[in-house]
Amino acid sequence: MNLTDFFAHWKIEENPFQGEEARHDAVFARMALRAQEGRLAPTAQHSDFAKIVGAIERPSTSVVFGEKGSGKTAIRMQIAERVRQVNEAGGDNRVFLIEYDDWNTFLDRMHEVAGKANALESLKKIRLVDHMDAVLSIGVTSLVDRLLGVASVDGSGIDPVISRHPARLDAGAKRDLLLLQAVYDRSTQANERTSTLKRALRIMPTRSTLLWSSAQWLGWLPAAGFITWSLMNQPESAENWRWWVLGVVAGVYALVLFKTQAWDRLIRLGLARRLRKQLRALRRGEGSYSASLARLPEGDRSAAVLPLTSADDQRYALFERFRRVLKAAGCPGLLVLIDRLDEPTLINGDAERMKAAVWPLLNNKFLQQDGVGFKMLLPIELRHAIFRESSSFFQEVRLDKQNLVERLSWTGPMLYDLCDARLQACVAQGQESVSLQDLFEADVSRQDIIEALAQVHQPRDAFKMLYRCLTEHCSNVTLDQQAWRISKPVLDQVRKLEADRVQQLYRGVRPA
Repeated sequence: MNLTDFFAHWKIEENPFQGEEARHDAVFARMALRAQEGRLAPTAQHSDFAKIVGAIERPSTSVVFGEKGSGKTAIRMQIAERVRQVNEAGGDNRVFLIEYDDWNTFLDRMHEVAGKANALESLKKIRLVDHMDAVLSIGVTSLVDRLLGVASVDGSGIDPVISRHPARLDAGAKRDLLLLQAVYDRSTQANERTSTLKRALRIMPTRSTLLWSSAQWLGWLPAAGFITWSLMNQPESAENWRWWVLGVVAGVYALVLFKTQAWDRLIRLGLARRLRKQLRALRRGEGSYSASLARLPEGDRSAAVLPLTSADDQRYALFERFRRVLKAAGCPGLLVLIDRLDEPTLINGDAERMKAAVWPLLNNKFLQQDGVGFKMLLPIELRHAIFRESSSFFQEVRLDKQNLVERLSWTGPMLYDLCDARLQACVAQGQESVSLQDLFEADVSRQDIIEALAQVHQPRDAFKMLYRCLTEHCSNVTLDQQAWRISKPVLDQVRKLEADRVQQLYRGVRPA
């Protein structure tokens, strides 16, 4: 017998226990869909899920540690789905979501900038402001994309997050948005998008800008008119006063040109050079920054506003500007999801490298910003490292205020409910439901299955155990035997093998 025959008998459309990675798990997506339709009870959530997610409308911070396969990525996807539901419901509780999980791009950039031969040494150079710049860059680029209609709209052309046209934002929000885009847009056409966004926002030039622009483009008219008049009225000598007037007019115009075409450009290039040096997380050149800065009001091109140093004051101020823009756009909440820290090439599961990369983020002031929530789904190795830190570190981080989940652990009953929910999601529509216990012989009790699942601890390993039970059973019976239930000896044998595998995994003597 093969698995196809087994599933066909039970009217199961898809193998419920084949997926091992939530991002690519079709069954997980099917469960989410059926839960939305009300055809599947939400039994697939961890018991700490409510604590982790909190109130979506009032974003808060959570720090979660979990083993590989414990469901961190699944929780991230469930949080993202909750945010989508809240945003589609409309109202004044929309939440802007930033998924900060593309660590390869960020860490490769940090390694390149640090210029160290050893990856760990490069990662130790990461600062909190680098993370702040990276988060703002992701958020600002996504927001500008939405406002310009580049992405993130549904089939009707209505963005479920942004409820206002950019031109309808108030004057302060327009100015903040233009500043944020000029500094943090990571698009390859960032400088061109500054002009596009300025037109979309319908921002009028300031009086001083209009004055200098008029002087630059029209200042030649007095000189040309005076020359024409002089030629028509020939001077009697070279000392004629008209030539002195002409010289003065030409000199003033030369000064205007020097100011607008040389001096201002030199100042912008200097600012752009300092920006490029400090915004290490972004891959933008001085020319791109300079062109974007040219379109900002003069008051926004100062050290008090731009992040020109390694200090974090300007970054916090820019975070607050970003929140004001989001609120003006009809999206007052901001949620940042942090996940997949152990996957980047430069980290490769190394605990010290993970620690170097993420430790700067563990700052209470940063994690407790008003209206901003961070959901940090971290590998269990960092839990061991964090409890070896000093008391001063804990005073700075204040884990007691971060909705800490020390270990994302699963009990046998929780794993049973999860696996049963996956099975229910795979039963063909219109067919009689099948429970997990139905797949086993009558002498296998629910408690036997629960105890077996409890020995493997994590969802991923629970799926592996049940998948192995299915394949072991099918490989040992023929199709004409019509044996559609798994026997107790098979369950006991697989339970022992999988429990040994998990223990070896924890001891580090075998791969996952």
